[in-house]
Amino acid sequence: MILTTCAACAAPLAHDAPRCVRCKVRYCDSTCQHDHEETLRAAHNYAVSLRDLSRYEETKSLLRKTIPIARRVLSENHKTTLTMRSVYAEALFCDSGATLDDLREAVATLEDAERIGRRVFGGAHPTTALIERNLRAARAALRARENAATVDPD
Repeated sequence: MILTTCAACAAPLAHDAPRCVRCKVRYCDSTCQHDHEETLRAAHNYAVSLRDLSRYEETKSLLRKTIPIARRVLSENHKTTLTMRSVYAEALFCDSGATLDDLREAVATLEDAERIGRRVFGGAHPTTALIERNLRAARAALRARENAATVDPD
């Protein structure tokens, strides 16, 4: 596996680095599922930290790179993949500079994640409940922005 940056913290990596110097995430040449899941979980945790610090652009940038990897390695139905998508959508709709397209993307992302979460985990699962809360908030933000756009058509 040849990486140029760490999937967890985006630090530069040598092409043969066994682990990241900054965050200590381990990389291997094998297709060891556990190692890949650990790396993606570290990237998820880093994204959550960025989101909690209201660093939405960095959160979106990191997750745009890692969500496709999580989908491929872990699957669309994995809890880490679903929560990454939820964090990404949250970064989209919480950003004060969010456009209508960003808000629509957040709602669409959360609707898809909610459907998958409900099918895989059920409606009472905490991950599904988190996605549903974010979906309600994203829809409210979209409605508010659409109403503001119709009242003030500048």
